[in-house]
Amino acid sequence: MTDLAQPHDRLFKALVSHPETAGALLREYLPKEIVALLAPGNPEPVPGTFVSQELQPYYSDMLFCSKTLSGRSLFFYTLMEHKSYPDRKVGWQLFRGCSRFMDQYERKNPEWTLLPAIVPFVLYHGAQTWTISKNFSELLDADDALRPWLVNFPFIVSDLGPIPDDRLARHARLKAVLMALKYGTRDPREQMAAMETIISALMEAPDLLIPILTYLFATFQHLDQDAVEGIVVRVCPQEAIKMMSVFAREIVEQHKHTWLQDGEQKGRAETLTRQLQRRFGAVPDWASEKISKATSQSLEEWSLRFVDAQSLEDVFADRM
Repeated sequence: MTDLAQPHDRLFKALVSHPETAGALLREYLPKEIVALLAPGNPEPVPGTFVSQELQPYYSDMLFCSKTLSGRSLFFYTLMEHKSYPDRKVGWQLFRGCSRFMDQYERKNPEWTLLPAIVPFVLYHGAQTWTISKNFSELLDADDALRPWLVNFPFIVSDLGPIPDDRLARHARLKAVLMALKYGTRDPREQMAAMETIISALMEAPDLLIPILTYLFATFQHLDQDAVEGIVVRVCPQEAIKMMSVFAREIVEQHKHTWLQDGEQKGRAETLTRQLQRRFGAVPDWASEKISKATSQSLEEWSLRFVDAQSLEDVFADRM
C-alpha cells in the first residue's frame, strides 16, 4: 500500500498518532458507559498493525491502551473502514485483529492468568449509510436456536455520514480531521459544498493544514492548485509561502515513485518512436496511438522486435 493509493490511511494515522486527539476520539465516540469507566489521561498507542496486507487498502487500524478507574488496562481496537459502502464482513476483520493481538500478548506473557480486555470500535466514513449488523454472530451460518452458544461479540460502529457537521466533534483537531474524512468519499458536489466548513475547522487547528490539504488534494476531485493556495492564505496568512512550499514537497514525495515510473515509460516510448522513424520513415497515427497507450512490458518487447523486424507491422504484430 502506498500513501498515493491510500490517502485515507495517511490521514487516519495523523489523527490517531496524536495522543490528545486519539483520546478525544475515544471519549467523544465511545458509549458513555465505557467512557465513565476511563481514568483521566490520554490512551497509549500499541505499535503495529493487525490488518493483513491484502486488506490494508480497505482498512487502517490502531490499538490503544487506557486505564480504567479501577486501575485495569483496557484496550481499544480501532478499525477505520475506507470502503464507500459498509462491509458486512467487518466483524471478521475485528475478530482477526483482536485474535492477533491476543496471540501477541500470549507470546510476551506466557504465564498469563487473565487475558486483556479489548473493545472493538469501527470508524466508518463511506458514502453509504451503515445498515448492517454490529454483531459478529451474524456472519455465522447457524440455526437461530444455536446462537446463544456460538462465539459472538457486539462491536461499536461510528458512521460519520449521518452526523451533522457541527456535531462531528467538540475537540478542534478531531473535528478538522473527521470533517475531511467524512467528505473524502463523497461526490464532488458534496465535497465542494463542504469546503467552507472544512476551512473553518482548519482555522481552529492550523497545525493540521498540511496533512489535511494533502488528503483533500488526493480525494476531492474538483480541488485544484488555485483552491489549495486560497485555503493556505486563509488558514495561515502569515506563513502562506512557507506552507505552500511544504505542501508541494509532500505532494512530490507521495507522487515521486509514480512520476519516476511515468518518466521512464515516456522515455522508452520516445526512444522507440525515434528508432522506428529512422528505419521505416514516418510513424503512422495507428502506431503512435499503440505506443502512447502501451505498458512498459509492451514497449520493451517492441524494442526487441525492432532489431529483426522487416516492416513496421512486424514490430506490433500480435504473437501467440
